[in-house]
Amino acid sequence: MGALSLPIIVVTISVALAVAYAMHRLLRVPKKTSALVGVGSAICGGSAIAAAPVIRAGDEDIARSISVIFLFNVVATLTFPTIGTVLGLSDQGFALFAGTAINDTSSVTAAASSWDDIHGTGTTVLDQATIVKLTRTLAIIPITLILAYIYTKSDPDRSGGKVSLRKMFPIFIAFFVLASIITTICTGMFGVPTYAFSPFKVLSKFLIIIAMTTIGLNTDVVKLIRSGGGPLAMGFACWISIALASLGMQYLLGMW
Repeated sequence: MGALSLPIIVVTISVALAVAYAMHRLLRVPKKTSALVGVGSAICGGSAIAAAPVIRAGDEDIARSISVIFLFNVVATLTFPTIGTVLGLSDQGFALFAGTAINDTSSVTAAASSWDDIHGTGTTVLDQATIVKLTRTLAIIPITLILAYIYTKSDPDRSGGKVSLRKMFPIFIAFFVLASIITTICTGMFGVPTYAFSPFKVLSKFLIIIAMTTIGLNTDVVKLIRSGGGPLAMGFACWISIALASLGMQYLLGMW
């Protein structure tokens, strides 16, 4: 399922980033906010947090982009099962739709679970949509490296006029890859049950909550609301374009 979804993933990510850039130029949304909204919409809401230190985004940029991204997450979770039913999507079609057009893993699983409940398909769509979303999440590695290169090159104070791999490489990417390899080896080669990693999942959620709380405590809500029109329009444009690109690619590839 992961390999099957790759063409759709590539197109939706490309479309989201292109739309974010176009909206940035059109609405003059701050550069760093635009990058976070674009990356977060294209790949995953959490990737916006991951990309933030790479581009040296401030708390307001992070709070603004995360708020926009998760707003449309909620809308997608509530509406996609109905939209998929109206369009006559197959179980596989909806798994591809949810996995490529909803940007947060928890929202993908919520929408897929709703589909399974409505259509009585057990956990078929949930399992497929989760695989698609996790495959899509891997795009955070090349995208973050590209952002690191661009922002390091354009920041003389940070790069000293030169672009070196040591300065631009985000260290968390190395840990991300290492954790993925360890999990794959442990579960695939040594048969370690997935529930053995549950404590790490709980810890990761706790740390994300701490990060979000810290960002919130440093955010001027009034200023965020006043400046939120542009990012909100950008998030909406990215959300709609990703959904249409996902459905369009399925139709063209005969996966509907």
